[in-house]
Amino acid sequence: MAEGRRVPHNLQGVLQLALAAGDGAGDGADAAPIEPMSEERKEWLKGALAEVSKGQMDEVAQMKRCLAVLRQDGVSVREREGEEEERDEDEEDERENALEYLSDLCENLDNARDLMVLGGLDVCMTRCLCHAQSGVRWRAAQLVATCTQNMPEVQCYLLSMGALPKLLQLTDTDPSPTVRVKTLYAVSCLVREQEVGLRAFLSHDGFSVLMRGMQSDNEKLRTKSAFLLLNLLTAHPEQKDTVLSMGMVQQLVSVLRSPHSTFHEHVLGALCCLVEESPKGVRECRSPSLSLEELLKQRAKDLQGKEECQEELDFCERLRSVCFSGDDNTMDR
Repeated sequence: MAEGRRVPHNLQGVLQLALAAGDGAGDGADAAPIEPMSEERKEWLKGALAEVSKGQMDEVAQMKRCLAVLRQDGVSVREREGEEEERDEDEEDERENALEYLSDLCENLDNARDLMVLGGLDVCMTRCLCHAQSGVRWRAAQLVATCTQNMPEVQCYLLSMGALPKLLQLTDTDPSPTVRVKTLYAVSCLVREQEVGLRAFLSHDGFSVLMRGMQSDNEKLRTKSAFLLLNLLTAHPEQKDTVLSMGMVQQLVSVLRSPHSTFHEHVLGALCCLVEESPKGVRECRSPSLSLEELLKQRAKDLQGKEECQEELDFCERLRSVCFSGDDNTMDR
């Protein structure tokens, strides 16, 4: 290979090579003039493009093979009954491996789009998320999350096929803690910074799912539910009245009374969002039945001097200031 150059593995790398192809090329008045590309460099760049193209075709072929595994019915005639259980386990291992491999490939946004075109997301929704094995279900949810991050085209496609209510149902009711956590992750990827996703989330009572998630005995689910609630309230303050009407203040204060956990930081942050520029939110926090002022005083006392809890302490002080300082003005962000 000319000058020991390394062949790039994606189009971004090839574009960087193309930008640097002219000897001494640069910006500004003092930049050296762009010289014609040498024949040697032309041949090398042509080969690099061919390698990238080949790699992309290989990845599409690999995705097709994985989808063939996922589309198998999982029921076949056994020559000997004693082999049935072992083969079933092998088939589930193959499905799980296929889903993991697809997730790795779809970290590349082009591959995520190709998987959608190949019908892979349909297979995830209609077969894998409904599979009897929890290992298949949670890996399918992981794949959905990977494909939808920062991909509006894929997000809209999944929302149009009714993915969100299915994911919310699994988050709410699946017997596997891992499935619940992974499906909530997929929900988050579909609704954050996605207006269509938010509307679907609201129409399927998504905030109630988050409320129940925060009350579960699964630490990861509690944390991710509280974080998503805080994120949505921060990004969409117009939804505060909807959340307040659900009795969310009372529920969040109840969560704060559970044994202390790191996710309480997100719970306090959500309460701060609910009282900001909201007299109704302030009134609910001041309800004598909640004894929130005493709770916040004790929590602040417990957190003093703990550097790792500084943000939670800040939320405590902000909430105390706006609700119990005798000043009804809204707090500054």
